[in-house]
Amino acid sequence: MTAFDPIHRPAGHPLVSLEILEGSIALLTLCDTDRRNALRIELSLDLETAVVEAMAANVDVLVLTATPPVFCSGGDLDDLITPRASLSDIARGVEALANAPIPTIAVVEGAVIGAGINLPLACDVILCTPDSMFDPRLLDLGVHPGGGQLRNLAMRIGRQGAAALSLLGDRLNGSEAAEVGLAWRCVPSTEIVDLAMSFARRAASRPPEAMRRTKETLDATINVDRESAVAIELAQQQWSIEQPWIPERVAILREKLAHRRSD
Repeated sequence: MTAFDPIHRPAGHPLVSLEILEGSIALLTLCDTDRRNALRIELSLDLETAVVEAMAANVDVLVLTATPPVFCSGGDLDDLITPRASLSDIARGVEALANAPIPTIAVVEGAVIGAGINLPLACDVILCTPDSMFDPRLLDLGVHPGGGQLRNLAMRIGRQGAAALSLLGDRLNGSEAAEVGLAWRCVPSTEIVDLAMSFARRAASRPPEAMRRTKETLDATINVDRESAVAIELAQQQWSIEQPWIPERVAILREKLAHRRSD
């Protein structure tokens, strides 16, 4: 096994910025513009740190963005020739995103290439703009896809879609990505941040523990039979209706409905 020297991060120069918005929304921004936000070990470790710090701040939603013009240019070519870290370490930022127990939203503007596609795929929901470009292209270099990319693509767009992108070298612009389900919405760049924040605020307004359990159940029931899924959901639903926030939220809803009827 190859031994790698430890990567020392330069103090005060994070490649991923973290902002806490409205007390409950973490905005993570890839900002290594000199390297087009390449998914190298330094950016991966900074992303992992940003996710850990966001969770420590008890946020309810994570929103991942990137400083344009490129969302992520993929792996670093120099590191491909002379690796400075293991593949598992380079994937640590992606894994931190994928394992976040709260809702995560990727806001993709510009190209996302190669291994970089693993970043939005690690999020629950992908939003993009028409000029976005999803282009795996790893096999152009003879590099086998990793980090769960094939599985995650197949889960979103089916095996044929994953094969077309990974094996045949197809690529999708933002509109095409939304049409096949790789992205949830494709909107103009002037609207995408507002849309992401609208979703984030709605998610943050809901009971955090109920949101976390629902995300956990969503993942737990994807590959089980219907009977098992019903049993898992029933147990969690029973838990939810016994929580103290239910009477208060029912009262608020009734007040809103009464107000609408009186208008």
